[in-house]
Amino acid sequence: MSISVQKVKTKEELDTVFDIREKVFVIEQEVDPAEEYDEFEETSTHFLAKFDGEAAGTARWRFTDKGIKLERFAVFKPMRGKGVGQALVRAVVDDIANHPESKGKKLYMHAQLDAMPLYAKFGFKQVGDMFEECNILHYKMELYL
Repeated sequence: MSISVQKVKTKEELDTVFDIREKVFVIEQEVDPAEEYDEFEETSTHFLAKFDGEAAGTARWRFTDKGIKLERFAVFKPMRGKGVGQALVRAVVDDIANHPESKGKKLYMHAQLDAMPLYAKFGFKQVGDMFEECNILHYKMELYL
């Protein structure tokens, strides 16, 4: 059982990322495709997680005027509970921590309720009130490096 996470570098890898997001968000969670894909695809840093060599999950991060936003964490249903999500969070947070422009910036995300315990393991704290995004309940979570 091996999990690997790497930055997306090729169009083929990005297509795999979009396939994962399509299956998890658009099909499974019924997110409107117009909400799922946005103008930040090309400016975000994307990650692809593999479980025993098979595509298993994805995430991305990007700079915003509020700090650094982590988003689009998605893991195929059969791969959940096997450490893929943890590996993705660790890889994304480590990548941000090693980025020269990230010093002193706030990391934040809009976390689905069932994913909050995962992010809390890495020090993210719930901030503010619950809200709905794409018909799914979320809390904002923040972390300062």
